[in-house]
Amino acid sequence: MSERPTDDNAQVFLVGAGIASLAAAAFLIRDGDIPGHNITIFEESAAIGGSLDAAGTPADGYVMRGGRMFESRYLCTYNLFSSIPTLDESKTVTEEIFEWNETMKTSSKSRLFRDGHRVDAPKFGLSEKHILTIERLEIEPEGLLGRSSISDQFDPSFFETDFWFMWCTTFAFQPWHSAVEFKRYLVRFTHMVSGFNTLGGIMRTVYNQYDSMVRPLRKWLEERDVKFELNTCVTDLDLRHDSEGYAVQNILCDHDGHINKIKVGERDKVIVTLGSMTEASSLGSMDSAPVLKGKSDGGAWTLWEKIAAGQPQFGHPSNFTSHIEESKWLSFTTTLHDPTFFRLIVDLTGNVPGEGGLITFPESSWLASIVLPHQPHFIGQPADVQVFWGYGLFVDNVGNFVKKPMSSCTGREIMTEILGHLRIETEARKILESCTCIPCMMPFITSQFLRRTKGDRPQVVPEGSKNLAFTGQFCEIPEDVVFTVEYSIRSAQIAVYSLLGLNRTPPAVYKGQYNPRVLLKAFLTLHGK
Repeated sequence: MSERPTDDNAQVFLVGAGIASLAAAAFLIRDGDIPGHNITIFEESAAIGGSLDAAGTPADGYVMRGGRMFESRYLCTYNLFSSIPTLDESKTVTEEIFEWNETMKTSSKSRLFRDGHRVDAPKFGLSEKHILTIERLEIEPEGLLGRSSISDQFDPSFFETDFWFMWCTTFAFQPWHSAVEFKRYLVRFTHMVSGFNTLGGIMRTVYNQYDSMVRPLRKWLEERDVKFELNTCVTDLDLRHDSEGYAVQNILCDHDGHINKIKVGERDKVIVTLGSMTEASSLGSMDSAPVLKGKSDGGAWTLWEKIAAGQPQFGHPSNFTSHIEESKWLSFTTTLHDPTFFRLIVDLTGNVPGEGGLITFPESSWLASIVLPHQPHFIGQPADVQVFWGYGLFVDNVGNFVKKPMSSCTGREIMTEILGHLRIETEARKILESCTCIPCMMPFITSQFLRRTKGDRPQVVPEGSKNLAFTGQFCEIPEDVVFTVEYSIRSAQIAVYSLLGLNRTPPAVYKGQYNPRVLLKAFLTLHGK
């Protein structure tokens, strides 16, 4: 076992190379005046970006595990990227996003697709009882909701409404997920309810988020000499306790089978991204289904379990790792070498790619959805290649056209099911012969939505900590919502400002629920007016 002491300058060690750590590194440099060469980011995989990933080639097929939506009130995100130039350095990433969304406004004419036909601006279909429950949840204290689920709050008829079909597929909620998280979403996105049936107000990046956000951010950090230690799994933190609290004194890492112990000095800081919603992901192919893995197939959950043992202030990771049957779903990325599919979707939906957003099939036993982004979706993607993404929430249900659970399906079978819901028959064979569909099973993708109570997620800077902070989807930030890029970046901003003792605070969470005009629009929309 080797030891590497820190130098005379304060060092900052970041665990995980997802958007939270990348953002934290940028805030350390921009707002904390920490030299880039004093910042080290450890990442267990060979790639950075975490869940904001995108890779592949036209020949083998492109892959994205998911795609995050944005809206104009992601204040921490735009604050960060207002300092990050685009890859061509012509403007900032924030400027690019806002300019792009003036050009390509989301306005879905087919948010739902039933019986082979688009449903234009579907009505919510809520009863007065449903609306009253929604209004109650918006004002009810989280402590009273406790570990209850969404299905504990609503009668079964709510889950057959078009409001639910659109809400659950836009945000990936399941009936058994946390009522507290559902409540937070209702409050956080009150200002978007009036445009929800057309996805009005949803913003996109020019390319996938890896190309549009992660690559420019990485370039900016590398130009400032931030160190990336890839293929390095942090396995444990050695804490030193005294009467005033505790501090990390050593970081244990596994790099290519070699265990290293990195000494953390008195002035050094450690920021850990807890857990991972894309941990243990598994890819299939056109002719093979992905396999279901577990928490032992990666280091993120194991690390949290180790450091939380006997330390209740560090949260309860088992709450999020022990219910894979409630947190898994499957996504797929399809690469097309023939324009037929995109042409047919334009004819069927009335939207050009990038304009329509998510298309959900409510009759699908998988509750499947697809989205056709503006092309090209990858930097360097050839003009004669098109890419789209989709996912299903009920992956253990047997398909309507392919009589197998989605979790057992190959890429070819998933595409066959999607073509069936679209009622594409004559051209189906040509599409299947010229596409590459790569499915991806993600066992923990909605683990942050699982039922929880106070203390299951630790504070960004836990009580008693002298040099340790947590970031990502599994720390607690009151008022903001998980499963968003904004949440990760907000956690990074809080962590940096707190650890460095800066006289700064992140931008406040937008609270449209206190705006009378916003409330009136939401009220009228919920009532179908």
